[in-house]
Amino acid sequence: MAAIQTLVYRLILAISTLPSAQDWLFSATILLSLTIIALPIGFYLGFLEVDILKVSRLRIATIIGWSFFFPAVSEEVFFRVLLLPHPSKNASISAQWIWGCISLIVFIVYHPLNAVTFFPAGCPTFFHPVFLLLAALLGIICTISYLYSGSLWLPVAIHWLVVAVWLVLLGGYAKLNSEYIKN
Repeated sequence: MAAIQTLVYRLILAISTLPSAQDWLFSATILLSLTIIALPIGFYLGFLEVDILKVSRLRIATIIGWSFFFPAVSEEVFFRVLLLPHPSKNASISAQWIWGCISLIVFIVYHPLNAVTFFPAGCPTFFHPVFLLLAALLGIICTISYLYSGSLWLPVAIHWLVVAVWLVLLGGYAKLNSEYIKN
């Protein structure tokens, strides 16, 4: 019962903690750092490509809207909020590192498991080593953002933006939807 109370408390605290301007600036800075690292890796290794999705605006809006909830909110609630100590609890640096590493490992392993269970469209993309590397980098900055701010909303915004850009501009939609024909 105490564990459930802790998880509910963490969730309420993370949802109700609104990021400050400094939190947004910090998160934008680490997102820029991720971009500077991830784009060259993804392009060089052939995982990313400029591929602007050619579907209706309504379909693009739907993809962007759904990606807010799945994966951004759902994954950030589980992998950051529920697994990591909230910053207001003043957990030791070693505890933050341990839980951060556990969260990151589970986040990485989750993607292939998700592909073989609930989201078969994720095969083979969610098994691709470059995808897993980029997911790990995303997990790291979402963890840093959460531990810095204590707010669910910053890692959600980062995760959402990264996924939406990948799906709509960098070939992600085609990788997850075999019926999509690129022009």
